[in-house]
Amino acid sequence: MYVEQFTDYLKTEKKMAKNSLDAYERDVNEFDAFEKSRGIDNIQDASSTEIIAYLHSLKTAGKSAATVNRKLASVRAFFNYLIERKLIESNPTAGIKSPRIERKEIEFLTIEEIDKLLEGPDDSLKGRRDRAILEVLYATGIKVSELIEANIEDINFRMGFITCSGESSKARIVPLGRPARAALEDYVYEVRETMLKDNRDENALFVNYYGKRITRQGLWKILKEYGEKADIQHKLTPNTLRNSFAVHMLQNGADLKSLQELMGHEDITATQMYLSATRNRIKDVYDKAHPRA
Repeated sequence: MYVEQFTDYLKTEKKMAKNSLDAYERDVNEFDAFEKSRGIDNIQDASSTEIIAYLHSLKTAGKSAATVNRKLASVRAFFNYLIERKLIESNPTAGIKSPRIERKEIEFLTIEEIDKLLEGPDDSLKGRRDRAILEVLYATGIKVSELIEANIEDINFRMGFITCSGESSKARIVPLGRPARAALEDYVYEVRETMLKDNRDENALFVNYYGKRITRQGLWKILKEYGEKADIQHKLTPNTLRNSFAVHMLQNGADLKSLQELMGHEDITATQMYLSATRNRIKDVYDKAHPRA
């Protein structure tokens, strides 16, 4: 009962995006099942000892530190909700530290690799659509979900920007560079209508062969195709282009606060991780260029 009330609260009051909402609900239900398996029928009666036992079970099952952190955050948010509703007096997760996560090296493309990637699409209808997709991903650094969910009305060609709808119903405006704007104008005015076929009411910005909104799987397939064509050796994902956007912006003088706004990060610490990549790049340049490096 309380889990359902919690998820309804996240949806109606917190306006949480569906993907995040589903993750919170799944995590709390998993914890509830764990408690029931240990003879605790009411989840609100869980103690800190039970929380620790649950985290230990996740670790034993081989779950990554990132996954354990996410599940702990979900359970912690659930108990905070119960406190807010005066259903319990204290949060059993208080004082329990999240597992330490080893930061992976950020994967991004060099400017030369980006150039090769963007040269990949041909002048067919599909190629012109794909060029617009690649240009927009790199020019804006938007998430794959934001690109897929973008509608035709989210583009303002006169002012040169795209409106991205983020979590919690927050939206942000991201500028489009000249090449991205040109590729997008070509796609919207010369290609999209033909690709729509009989689906004239479809308002998705990017559509597939059937005139329907492009899917996440379809987008990954596009990136795989052009990544192989450009002979990019490491795995190419939408996040690789998002990372490339961020790193290249910092390398060329963008300030951290502006980048945070462009990428839609709630917390600037999420943006700061890109600084390590730029520092490593600067050191590489120094080592190669300075005679006494």
